Amino acid sequence: MTQKDNKTYDELDKKYYLQTFKRYPLTFDHGKGSRIWDVEGNEYIDMLGGIAVNSLGHCHPKVVKAIQDQAAKLIHISNFYLSEPQVMLSKKLVELSGLDRVFFANSGAESVEGAIKIARKYAHSIGRGGNIISFENSFHGRTLATIASGKKAYQKGFEPIPEGFSQVPFNDMESVKKATDNNTAAIIIEPIQGEGGVNVVDITFLKALRNFCDEQNIVLIFDEIQCGVGRTGKMFAKEHFGVEPDIMTLAKALGSGVPIGAILSNEKVSSAIEFGDHGTTFGGNPLVCAASLATLEVIESENLMQQAEEKGNWLKEKIAAMKNPDIIEIRGKGLMIGVEFNFETKPLVLKMLENGVLANATADKVLRLVPPLNIPYEDLEKAMEVLEKSLKEIKNHG
Repeated sequence: MTQKDNKTYDELDKKYYLQTFKRYPLTFDHGKGSRIWDVEGNEYIDMLGGIAVNSLGHCHPKVVKAIQDQAAKLIHISNFYLSEPQVMLSKKLVELSGLDRVFFANSGAESVEGAIKIARKYAHSIGRGGNIISFENSFHGRTLATIASGKKAYQKGFEPIPEGFSQVPFNDMESVKKATDNNTAAIIIEPIQGEGGVNVVDITFLKALRNFCDEQNIVLIFDEIQCGVGRTGKMFAKEHFGVEPDIMTLAKALGSGVPIGAILSNEKVSSAIEFGDHGTTFGGNPLVCAASLATLEVIESENLMQQAEEKGNWLKEKIAAMKNPDIIEIRGKGLMIGVEFNFETKPLVLKMLENGVLANATADKVLRLVPPLNIPYEDLEKAMEVLEKSLKEIKNHG
């Protein structure tokens, strides 16, 4: 019988699992709300939320019940047939987003791949090429097409990289114009870059980008995989800017941890898709759609978007009040917060972990905080105490 401790599981993981994750040697056993416990009974406050996935915290009772009820009824049927959860989730997302059609996938990267296919099919239907423009410091996934649209570091060793992808600086309209021609099918952008360091798009730039895409008949794709589904204080980050995309991708928080992604598109681009152009075996099965419907219902009924906005403002004020000289900038919207320091933040995250708080270092010098939207102020207070304590400890130890 396997001994239940962190060290044993860490050794088994290193023996059997493909070593592509540089994991912390912790094995988690159970969670409730914004608290999570490892196999040795150590308790942590979760300020990472499974990387912006657990927006309702761990094991929200309404989501747990929806999954349990659906699992006892019908789990999977394939997309040859309809299921009530998928039909109702389709209706809900179309109504919430203001877009016209939805397609369900299993992940964020898969949603972006599907969005690229829809954009290219539309572009070809009007005589344009299939090139895709993305932005520096963007992250759209780990498949071949999504790394082609992302950082060069993620492409190393996986050549040949798919052609037809290029990048331009974030918030730079002149660079966008120079990079486009008749072969440009689409431009993809995160309204708030997540992995790139929680960089918020400039509203003037985004509106200019929308106007330019309209003039050139280029498809505009919003990647809201991390910033969507209530995270920023709005159901979708696009609402902060008053700009509508042609296609929007979702995943992460959409199913509270069950694997679901979605591609939402307007009728203009959707009309280019014909029977058989795209497909999925697992995407949008009854189980994940039931979980997603329950998730959206909780976000609305428990006013979690308002909570995200209020708690996000509170957190930013608390961090600013620390007056730490090593902080360069505090940015983000709602409970999607990035704190940029003048040093690499991995040692800070490790020290916070030692002190019982889960967080994340991204873009080298940014501390990323994406906790559950319903995290109590008591836990936020404790997390801020740990942040301040950890900053002092790493400073004292060089």
